[in-house]
Amino acid sequence: MASLLKIEIFSDVICPWCFIGKRRLDSVLKNGGVGEIELEWKPYQLYPHLPMGGIARREFLRARYGESADGARTPERIRMEAEEVGIAFDYGSIDRVPNTLLAHRLLAMAGEMGCQHELAETLFQAYFCDGLDIGVVDTLADCAATVGMNSGTVKEFLDSHAGVDATLSDIAGAFDAGVVGVPCYRLGGAFLLPGAQTPDVMIQFIDRAKKRLLETE
Repeated sequence: MASLLKIEIFSDVICPWCFIGKRRLDSVLKNGGVGEIELEWKPYQLYPHLPMGGIARREFLRARYGESADGARTPERIRMEAEEVGIAFDYGSIDRVPNTLLAHRLLAMAGEMGCQHELAETLFQAYFCDGLDIGVVDTLADCAATVGMNSGTVKEFLDSHAGVDATLSDIAGAFDAGVVGVPCYRLGGAFLLPGAQTPDVMIQFIDRAKKRLLETE
């Protein structure tokens, strides 16, 4: 069986199911006996047309759900499944819904430095648990520093246009690959697994993908 399997994680950093899926994948990698796995985070934007400065969350919720929308309440199913993987969402602390292009550029930069997976966790925590605006360069630089990146270098990078075209191309590539929602995982460059699946389903799918890839070698 192939010794190394690459898993591409299509995700948006303001998607609660992506955070839950990340924690479930972590448990698989820690306990599942799935062999050697290479991870790469790929960008996807749930709301690509948001202004670059983001939008007040109360306005965002009002536009989507009407005046009765309760911004402080975590949807019950999300709350329960998040608690199972050790996440305590604090929706009431979130003031803004950011445009996530800057965050995706930062994740691409982190991929070149080998700390992409750790940064994804940090960004999820910052947004969903701490209520930070991860559409702001200074906030992103602080998050990057916690995983060993140089905050000054990060600010210089994000204040420039470096990586913009590549990230937009990757976002378009997600649709070309058949990704229509997140989280979604592409295994071995060939097999898509959509949704924040349970660890058992992930393990079964990884095993099946490895076997099928071996058959094609």
